[in-house]
Amino acid sequence: MTSLVARIEAATPPGRDRAVDALRALAILGVVGGHWLVTGLVTDSGTVRGASPLTHLPHLAPVSWVFQTLAVFFLVGGRVAAGSWASARQRGVPYGRWVGGRLERLFRPVAAVLVVWALAAAGMLVAGVGDATVRALVKLVWSPLWFLLVFAALTAMTPLVARLHPLWPLVVVLHVDLVRLGLGGPRELGWTNVVAGWLVPYCLGALVARGGVRGRAGRWALLLGGAAAAVSLVLWAGYPASMVGVPGSRMSNLDPPSLAAVVFGLAQCGAALLLLGPLRRVLRRPAVWAVVAVVNLSAMTVFLWHQTAMIIVTASGSLIADGPLPGLHTVPDGAGWVLARLLWLPVFALALLMCWAAFRGYEQGGRRSGGGSLVVRGSSPERKGHARRA
Repeated sequence: MTSLVARIEAATPPGRDRAVDALRALAILGVVGGHWLVTGLVTDSGTVRGASPLTHLPHLAPVSWVFQTLAVFFLVGGRVAAGSWASARQRGVPYGRWVGGRLERLFRPVAAVLVVWALAAAGMLVAGVGDATVRALVKLVWSPLWFLLVFAALTAMTPLVARLHPLWPLVVVLHVDLVRLGLGGPRELGWTNVVAGWLVPYCLGALVARGGVRGRAGRWALLLGGAAAAVSLVLWAGYPASMVGVPGSRMSNLDPPSLAAVVFGLAQCGAALLLLGPLRRVLRRPAVWAVVAVVNLSAMTVFLWHQTAMIIVTASGSLIADGPLPGLHTVPDGAGWVLARLLWLPVFALALLMCWAAFRGYEQGGRRSGGGSLVVRGSSPERKGHARRA
């Protein structure tokens, strides 16, 4: 381990902003932890279905405020893409080559999970597993991929939106929600927010890349203003308290993104920007930086396979145990389930480590051919080579 830490430290370009890597790692791990905590698999009459403790324990909704960290991921994505595109233009790299390299790194590991689960679904159907069970499991694995499609679209739009102020898409979200929720407009109008809602943190990241929001006052304003707006919308405007989807609820803050989710995301972005300074100081320690670097090298693999890891543990438990295991197969309707689920998290992490060992090559192979690291600002070809070795 000492040798590995030393190699990572030596191979890291001096200009790499390690704190940005840390924010991405925290965002991915927050999504993973949130999914593991709020997603259960239960069996009804031989059919497996998904269930959420938030359905039975609505007072746990504030937990979703901690683990719904997608806004931070889009913030980092906008910052990195804007800086990368500016550097590519300076070097004369054409748009097609630039966007092709970034999307290849994004979708190469996606192909692996799609193929594996297509084969798994076919195998289960041939073996006689019910259609409803297969649909529930495949949906659990594939449904998080929606955000990658949005992220890919925004990445491709970077030359057009890199200088767009985040206030403009925020105004779009405000008016869409006013029409669809306040004036009884068509529900389909809400899908405009799928792009506009995530454009807000993405454009904020691009603004940061241009040198904006440098002062602590602006970052505190994002944190406190976004949090106050989100709380107000929940308390007085009828928005759900949960920042993730809850089965059976009348509406979701994420499907499509609501104004409450977007302003809450701004609060998270403000907190993330305030953390940059302290993170930079902490990440001067080679051992801490090595952990962050390793997570970032496999961030997509971790995201794509974390639900599969939970399914593997759940299925294995049902084969080994004589009856349903608390926190794994039981209905998530009480505090006992939550405590038991917390004890299962290390087992999920172990299963995810196995998936990572099996499939990380698809992501890292894509990075080697994609031409660059994920978060080096203004990276040169020499620095890219260092990043790939890291």
